Amino acid sequence: MTADLIIKGGTVIDGTGAAPRPADVAVKDRKIAAVGALGEVEAGTVLEADGLYVTPGFIDIHSHSDYTLVVDPRAISALRQGVTLEVVGNCGHGCAPVADPERTKGNIYGYREEHGLPWRSVASYLERLEAGEPALNVATLVPNGNLRLAACERLDRPAAPDELRRMTALLEQGLEEGAFGFSTGLEYEPERTCTEQEIAELCRVVARAGGLYATHTRNRPGEAEETVAEALRTSTAAGVRLQISHLQVVARLVPDGRRAVENALKQIEAARAAGLDVAFDMHTRLFGTTNLSAALPPWLVDGDRAEIAERLADPAVRRRLEDYHSIVTALADGDWSRIVLFESLARPELSRRSIAEIGAEAGLGPIDVICEVLLAEIDNLHRTMIVAFCYQEEDLRPAFEHPLCAVGSDATALAPDGPLASTSFHGAYTWAGWFYRQFVRDTGTLAPEEAIRRITSLPASRLGLADRGVVRTGAWADLAVFDPAVFAERGTVFEPNRASVGMVHVLVNGVPALEGGEPTGKRGGRVLRQG
Repeated sequence: MTADLIIKGGTVIDGTGAAPRPADVAVKDRKIAAVGALGEVEAGTVLEADGLYVTPGFIDIHSHSDYTLVVDPRAISALRQGVTLEVVGNCGHGCAPVADPERTKGNIYGYREEHGLPWRSVASYLERLEAGEPALNVATLVPNGNLRLAACERLDRPAAPDELRRMTALLEQGLEEGAFGFSTGLEYEPERTCTEQEIAELCRVVARAGGLYATHTRNRPGEAEETVAEALRTSTAAGVRLQISHLQVVARLVPDGRRAVENALKQIEAARAAGLDVAFDMHTRLFGTTNLSAALPPWLVDGDRAEIAERLADPAVRRRLEDYHSIVTALADGDWSRIVLFESLARPELSRRSIAEIGAEAGLGPIDVICEVLLAEIDNLHRTMIVAFCYQEEDLRPAFEHPLCAVGSDATALAPDGPLASTSFHGAYTWAGWFYRQFVRDTGTLAPEEAIRRITSLPASRLGLADRGVVRTGAWADLAVFDPAVFAERGTVFEPNRASVGMVHVLVNGVPALEGGEPTGKRGGRVLRQG
């Protein structure tokens, strides 16, 4: 046979968990044409893989690249780690649907005023992604935050019956237009007042469409067990497949984080034994991260720039905020030394310093510090990110070791030059490299074939994709070729944008996106649509 491309001399780890084996891989018409001893096959392009692993391209099951892929579709941070597919629309955050752009922009990681929100539906958003020719494949969920922002007049209460009907219709439309499921972010402001019944009703729509329900759980302090129990109850009531996002959150809700994680795993196993299709994923940071603006209630950020600034400066408003519970106060859990400003462009002297430290120096309480920083950032209110040091690695280990655990970035795809050069997001450059280095090479906790399964065929099966996440004849040629002795992250907490090392070749739908460790500039990604 004649192939378009052949990867010769590598060790294939096929993504299923099967043992590594020496094999060549031939690609023709964007798909894998043959796997084995292919010495007689001729090809227009030959990629050498001596001493390298040849695996399926990695699938980032939990990404927030919804908007950064619009701004810059090259996704260099992801390609340098072997990522060939990202699932966006997670945590109830995302780009579509949109009714009021001004109201929705705060629910989108990486939003930029100069690009705006020219789309309204899931279909038109996916068309915009497609027009940009992404370097990797993209699949989306319908985010619940967007549904509420589009349909609910007020966010400080559950949806009214007519609002829930509107949300249901928008969700049905998004699923018909190609979304793979539905996500919630029940700890974030647009969704904090959602009832369990409201979510179950929406999940029934997802179940009828055969989609996946991914949830960033409610996460109330002291309620680690209830955090998982609600997700299980909701999904059981709706008959929907469940993906619990970044399960490690339970470790920050109670003093004994490891026991919380172990109990969550027992809850999941019991639900599976009872017939629920449930699994979970983990991000690879030993800290939490979110926008500093997540400390604010929806009413405070309603209106124009001047109105928001006036509220932030009002002492009476600040005193009201002292009794307001948000994801930021939950991450602090009374200890504001745990909350560090990653970067403030308006007040760079405050970057890498904790809220407690800044407050002590200025004679201000935590809420006053937050409001002062956000006042300085009023022209880009949702830009400033925080780092919350709230996890211990040993507490999380049982979840990482569990066979139902997929791994994702919980980050945005970035690039070291171009329009995203000055943008950072923890995990963007590091997640896959950290996971492989930590659990395969450094600790030997996972065999290479098991670690690769967690970031290839396992997430593909959660999405219902039979022709991705595996090295198999007839599957799409999404392939990662890397040096198992070198592959690792280089980014750190305060220097996160250092590219991973050890990834040699990456193919996306048969198109070489990375050759010899360097981006080719070729973009072979596709926007995937359910069905």
